[in-house]
Amino acid sequence: MSANNSCTDVVVPLRNLLNAVKCIRDRVKDGESNESAGAFNLSNFWEVLNQAVKATSQEVTKLSLAFSKPPLPSEEDCAKLAESIQKHVLALSTIYYWLPKSEGITLRKLVREATAEVLDGVVQLLDILLSSPLQSLSQEQLTSTGGVWASCDQFAQLPRDNRAAVLNVMASYIGMVKDALEEMNQALAESEDPFSDVLDDDELEARGNQDTYWSENDHQLISKCLGLIKASGACLRKLSIAVQKNGKVDTAENITQLDDLADSAREISPSVDDLVLSLYPPVNCTVVDQNYSLLSSVSICLLCFRSCHVCLEGDLSWVQFLEGAVDHNLQEVKSLSEGSS
Repeated sequence: MSANNSCTDVVVPLRNLLNAVKCIRDRVKDGESNESAGAFNLSNFWEVLNQAVKATSQEVTKLSLAFSKPPLPSEEDCAKLAESIQKHVLALSTIYYWLPKSEGITLRKLVREATAEVLDGVVQLLDILLSSPLQSLSQEQLTSTGGVWASCDQFAQLPRDNRAAVLNVMASYIGMVKDALEEMNQALAESEDPFSDVLDDDELEARGNQDTYWSENDHQLISKCLGLIKASGACLRKLSIAVQKNGKVDTAENITQLDDLADSAREISPSVDDLVLSLYPPVNCTVVDQNYSLLSSVSICLLCFRSCHVCLEGDLSWVQFLEGAVDHNLQEVKSLSEGSS
């Protein structure tokens, strides 16, 4: 940073603002909501929150423009600008706190993450301004400013109630399981040796064991594991359809049931990832055995679904079918892994 007096004069307000925004951000990430004593107006919350987000974006634009070219703002103007930004950032975080847990843990988590992302962007921009010459517009400053704008813009796409929030996270879980399944199918289709494209010729010639390729028994084991993964994906898709058709947010009990369903579904995709990783050679059947058991989370999720209001009588047939498919594949994997260990 330039050592002239003008630069020195604006450093203190910027640094104080940086520390204040960091504190506000950390409280948002760790803090709890203020439970509403009376009826909570969700539509009013979104209206006020969006206004606060828009105002924050505008203040960040003013800040970035003020330090994009000479002359720099005076110490007094910089202090006023910093005070205004702090005021709007604090307002944004305060409005987030209005959203009570009773409106849905899943919804509140998405709003918290979006709010924290905006505050992270403001912190990053201030860091850049304090660590680079203040009289020149750097690419880092442009990128950081654009990042704050993008974080603010995403509020328009946030789900507006807990049903929509649960559908949002379900879609991400479905995508992760789909990616894991495609990854394994691609590895199987491309070559008997999934590492052939990353090993040198000397290493390929030197290998004489199964450390880098699958045996016939491995293929049998993988086939059964893929059945489990497909059943997991089918489970998530069916749950999502049921929530979309039958999900309600008219009572606290229904909102809580949707949160419980989202929580149980969240355990599936990490279990799938762990299982896929254990299937790469050299296949350790003990590890596979441990990881396939994690997919019992599908059964737990289906059990949770049965007790949720989104589960209607017509859903019981596919629930029973998936429970049977999961149990069959689990037993098949267990038999193969125990026979190879």
